Order: sequence, then C-alpha cells, then structure tokens
Amino acid sequence: MRIASGAGTIPRHNTDFVIRRRVLLSAMLLAMLGLVARAVYLQILDKEFLQDKGDMQHVGVVSVSAYRGQIKDRNGEPLAISTPVQSIWVNPRQLRDAEQDKLTPMAKILGFPEKELRSLLKKEKDANKRFVYLRRQINPDIAEKVKALEITGVYFEREFKRYYPAGAVSGHLLGFTNIDDIGQEGIEHGYEHILRGQPGKKRVIKDGKGQIIKDVENIEEAIPGRDLVLTIDERLQYLAYRELQNAMIQNKAHSASLVVLDAKNGDVLATVSQPAFNPNNRKELSSNRYRNRAMVDSFEPGSTVKPFVVAAALDGGYIKPNVLIETHGVYHLGRNVVKDVHNYGTMDLTHVLQKSSNIAVTQIAMSMPPEYFWGVYSRLGFGTSAGVGFPGEAIGSLLDYQGWHEFDQAILSFGYGVSTSILQLARAYTALADDGIIHSVTLLKRDEDPDAQRIFKPETARKVREMLEHVISKEGTAYQARVEGYRVAGKTGTVKKAGAGGYSEDKYLSVFVGMAPASNPRFIIAIVVDEPTTGQYYGGLVAAPAFSKVMAGALRVYGVEPDGMDNMHLLLSKQ
Repeated sequence: MRIASGAGTIPRHNTDFVIRRRVLLSAMLLAMLGLVARAVYLQILDKEFLQDKGDMQHVGVVSVSAYRGQIKDRNGEPLAISTPVQSIWVNPRQLRDAEQDKLTPMAKILGFPEKELRSLLKKEKDANKRFVYLRRQINPDIAEKVKALEITGVYFEREFKRYYPAGAVSGHLLGFTNIDDIGQEGIEHGYEHILRGQPGKKRVIKDGKGQIIKDVENIEEAIPGRDLVLTIDERLQYLAYRELQNAMIQNKAHSASLVVLDAKNGDVLATVSQPAFNPNNRKELSSNRYRNRAMVDSFEPGSTVKPFVVAAALDGGYIKPNVLIETHGVYHLGRNVVKDVHNYGTMDLTHVLQKSSNIAVTQIAMSMPPEYFWGVYSRLGFGTSAGVGFPGEAIGSLLDYQGWHEFDQAILSFGYGVSTSILQLARAYTALADDGIIHSVTLLKRDEDPDAQRIFKPETARKVREMLEHVISKEGTAYQARVEGYRVAGKTGTVKKAGAGGYSEDKYLSVFVGMAPASNPRFIIAIVVDEPTTGQYYGGLVAAPAFSKVMAGALRVYGVEPDGMDNMHLLLSKQ
C-alpha cells in the first residue's frame, strides 16, 4: 500500500523510521534544554550562592574522606579511633599581593614562623607550584580561625586523625597509621583491608577563592571501614604492660616480651613488649622501637621445652611414669658432653623437671626415634608461624630430623637448636594446659577454635602438669612464680645468647612459662627478659616474679575460683 504525497509515494516502513527519528531528536533536544536550564540556574539565577562580592562561582567535584574502622578490645573498649580534623593547603600562584598582610596572623595561628612561611610560599610560587600543605590534621577550631581571614588561595580539607586511647600500653600491638590514614605497623597494617574505608565523591559549589560554600549532591557515598574486635582484654593488657615495664627497669634489661593466653581456646588476652612507644607521639623514635618483639622476635627457648620431652616420651611409651634416671653431673654422648649445674644423682621424672636436669632430659630424648621426637615438636608449632595475621610474624626454626646428628637430638631436648617466639612458646603450652589439646592462637575474637587438635593423651598432660607444680616449690627453680591461693604449674628457662662467635658467657635470656589454676588452667603466661644486667639472670629470679603479679591480677579480674586450699589455709592463718 502507498500513501499519496506531494513528492510521490513513501513506503510505510520509511514513515515509521522518520517518526522514530523525530521522537529521538525531540528527546535529545529536551535533555539539552534541561542541561542548559540547570546551567542558567547555577550561573545566573542562584546568585545567593554563585556570586560573592562580584566574583563568579563554579561547580566542582571533591573527594569525601571515609571513616576508618575502629579497633576494639574483647569487651568493646576502643583501642583505636578516628576523629575528624582539618588540613590546610595553599595554591601559591593564587596568593594576592593585596592580602600579604594576612599571612602574619595566619602564621601566628598555625604556629608557623612568619619568615619561614613567607620564604616557603615565595619559593613554591617561583617554582610554579599549585599545591603546598601548610598544616596537616589540625584541630577544626584552628582551621576556622584561618578560614575567617579569607585569604585567596588558601584551602581546607577534611580528614581523619587516628587516636589511640591506651597510648603506649597497646602501641606495639596496634601499630599506627601514617598521615594519610594508611596502616604502617601492627594490626593497623596487617588488617588494612578491613579497617580502611572507600572515599566518596560529591558535587559542590565553590566561591571565587575556591572555598566550598554549598554541597550540591552526593555522587558516590563514602563507605566506612569495618570495625575490628580483638581478643585483647584492655584490663589485662594494662596489667601486663605495667609489670613487664617494672621487670625490665628493675633488671636493667635490654628488652622484654610477655603474652597472656586463654588456656581453653587460644585467645591472646594480652601481648606487650618493652621498650615501649606511644603511637600518639612518634617524634624522634627509631623503627626499632616499633617492633612487636612478642610476635616477630625468635629465640632459643632453653629449658622451657623440657616438659614436652617428658610428655612425648610418656605418651609414646618410651619411658615409664616411675622411671629412675641416673645422673652424675656429666654425661658423655660421643665426643660431646652434657652438664648439669649440680650432681643430682638418681632422679624420678618430677625431680627431672623440678631441678631442670639437662643430663636426665637428654637420656629421655635419646630413648625416642628422631622422627617421632621431631613430629611432637613440629605438631607443637615449632618451626611454624603461629598464624595470627601480624605483619612480620616469626616462624622460628626446627631442623628436619633427617639432617640431625646424634647430638642435635640431645640439645633440642634442653631448648637449643630450635627457635621460637614467645607467642609460639605460649601456644605450645596449651597442649599441657588443656589436657593434651593444642589450640591455634588468634587476635580476632571468635566463638570457638576450629583448629584445635590433640597432641598428648589427657592423662599424660595432667601428669606433666602435676610435675610442673613442683617447679614452683621452694625446692624448685621458680618459687617466686607462686600465686597465693592457687596452684601454679610452670617451667623456667635460662638461655645463653648466641652471637657471631658462639654462645656468650655473660648474656642471657630469662624465660618463664606457667599456667594457673594448675588443677584446671584458665590462663597461660609466657615471659622473656632479654639481657638482664643487675647480676640476676635465672628465669626463676628475673621472669617468674613478673609472671606471679600478672597471673594474680588476671585471676582476680576474671574471678577465677582458687584451687590451692592448702595455700589459702596458710595465708589465712597468718592474718
């Protein structure tokens, strides 16, 4: 069918095309008219906002800072928070000669030497710079005073500043962010992907001086970072910090570290290192002060591993519980010699740990096949990172048994030839504290431990715990680790430090690891004091007293019921 037309006839399908094109052109025209109308409104009609003393204004897009997630302790107490601040920057090319007199009050407000400020601005202007920060992250009240001066070319930027309420108490654990709010150390760095938010964008109206005078619309909402809830208990963190600091000062030590674990699930309740630093004030501090020694430093644990040797031999049936071991002060193993501090004669297993006999534990270790012995150490976590997600976390070392010589197995039994962090060592003790089950350790709060695994039989772990209670007796090596009213089990370590020329004869690590209440352990505390210099260096004299004070405080804070009724009776009878 054809339609009559002055130009002849047109097919119907061509008519449809013409109509559609006209509709499309009309829609495009309407859209353009809308944009023109919006521009007319912004540039002419809305004079209240677009004109200021005759200066034309313009529309721009600016970034919107995102709020960084908080870090909280297990009870919801804030450990790291972000507060809004202002930063001031200048475009030197826009500074007007007529406003030079305003630089004097601005310099005074900012605490900036005026001569230095003018010199900086001239230098950057001569270099044709368009952006120079004057002050970052200052109090908003100060920024408002500068803003009131109305200096052309001076701009203001809203940012966030990180603040740490506990200061030095949690400094090594939390780390800090840089001035751009990016994590640099510790938890802040390790969990940057969770804490950091995503900046947004908004369209604004700026006056002739570049100041934002009105928000027009949000283009993209800022997405705040997620909060992080740690296993840390701020109360125990403070207690551990105070006592470790005292131990370091009293012993004039080089450094020290301490960890408190929940014996039932591997939660890290406190972790502190000395010397400390305050993340709120990092001026003139070296990177060495930032190092979280409890997480990243490894050392040879010495005699603190001896309970694992006894447990492994008992569990594998390589020795009997009532075994008696001959020691005579010196033990020859091939061309090598193992020595004890004293000649302890014939010893049962309890006295092996109570007196910390190298000779006896060497004989116990040599009764086990190398592969089995190595397997126990490996499953206890030696030579493997504890996996808490802390940057630079120590792995330690454990030589594969296939590369062992005979004496390697001997020295491993009294804690040399293997290295560990204080966190890894504390974790290994969960296998004794929780009746043979070793727990993974965590810094993030969780409902349960998904990676718990059995290392020893329950009866083996309980038997070794009972032996370790004798270490805390007057006849043992750690009498100063006792806690009145509670049964305590633990082990000392006094380790010669290794250097380029071998082991030192006058530099030691003083170590103690213990648990309480020994009948059903609630907490494990491990402490190492590096190079005490006041004359005492045994773990039982340097590290054990700090353990006692922190453990007593933790048991009190958590209201743990006493299990040492005999001790309680003696205590009450003295009052």
